Amino acid sequence: MINLKTPEEIALMREAGRIAARVLQELEQALAVGVTTAHLDKLAEKLIRSLGGEPAFLGYQNFPASICTSINNEVVHGIPGLRRLQEGDIISIDVGVRFKGYYGDAAATFGVGAISAEARRLIQVTRASLERGIQAMQVGGYLSDISHAVQSFVEEHNFSVVRQYVGHGIGSQMHEEPQVPNFGRPGRGPLLQPGIALAIEPMVNAGHYEVKVLEDRWTVVTKDGSLSAHFEHTVALGEEGPEILTVL
Repeated sequence: MINLKTPEEIALMREAGRIAARVLQELEQALAVGVTTAHLDKLAEKLIRSLGGEPAFLGYQNFPASICTSINNEVVHGIPGLRRLQEGDIISIDVGVRFKGYYGDAAATFGVGAISAEARRLIQVTRASLERGIQAMQVGGYLSDISHAVQSFVEEHNFSVVRQYVGHGIGSQMHEEPQVPNFGRPGRGPLLQPGIALAIEPMVNAGHYEVKVLEDRWTVVTKDGSLSAHFEHTVALGEEGPEILTVL
């Protein structure tokens, strides 16, 4: 069942989203060769709490950190630790915030120093595919219109979308119905109505779309070792179209 959000609920989600966006902005500024992902996690938790929010990921299904940090061939759910960033790395940072009982969820991929042309193009295409997906979120359309917009754009650029992990509804729970795949034919699934709120999050691989989970039971990596990028916004649908909530 899809829970449509009231304007009051969306207002709380907007505040959660602003905190998530601020955290991503600050963490981007903190990226440097030699910085550990644990340091980024500590910065994120401190900032989230200072802005009146709570780290939504910390303790969620026993996840041990406040953010996910996924480097190079890591797709999602990377656990922060003692690993130090190196020149040429790309890092996907996923941030979840709870504010007065409502959630905001956002992610972005950044380069560390000078990155390869392939990595730069992968980041650009993944970010643009998220924009295409958001543009396809229109009243009277269908959920799979979003999925198709993402997939078609990514594949036009000879990259692949991950199938095993998808976006989701969001509101008073981090993960709500419906699931939001990044692939599929248009014109299918639930009708998009005002009040629906979605976390749209393309996960795009430079190689094949197949992935696997490491022994830590969290970190997802590409099976072929290719680079992966991840962008996400929390988006609410109004009468006039989609509103991105995870922005400053």
